[in-house]
Amino acid sequence: MELTQSEILELCANMCKNTLMETLEISFCEVGDSYLVAKMPVTSRVYQPDGVLHGGAMVALAESVGSAASYVFMDNKELYIRGIEISANHVKSVKDGYVYAKAEVLHKGRTTQLWDIKIRDEEDNLVSIVKLTTIALPKTK
Repeated sequence: MELTQSEILELCANMCKNTLMETLEISFCEVGDSYLVAKMPVTSRVYQPDGVLHGGAMVALAESVGSAASYVFMDNKELYIRGIEISANHVKSVKDGYVYAKAEVLHKGRTTQLWDIKIRDEEDNLVSIVKLTTIALPKTK
């Protein structure tokens, strides 16, 4: 059964309850054939000491959207998805507003998946470039 875009976004929202994603106020806002977008507000909750968005919060956003995309696009509810490697290059500071992370698949294997994740601010400026590798593990009964 194929899910609609709104059903996918609802599934992602439900996955966030009582997790780090809820703490960081990450929400999923767009889905396409091979990508997923999440946004996160930039407030003092995610600042580093000098008042700009913490790089670790950006990495958490990237891993959240990439892992959720892997789960959604693997189309198999018998799998756990885990991030196994992440690399981020932060290229711009952000002090307020929202940042948007778009995860696009580079490789979709049966076991491992490679995601290209671009984080942009509200003016569409590139903030961070992230590569995430996920692994699909079978759920044990």
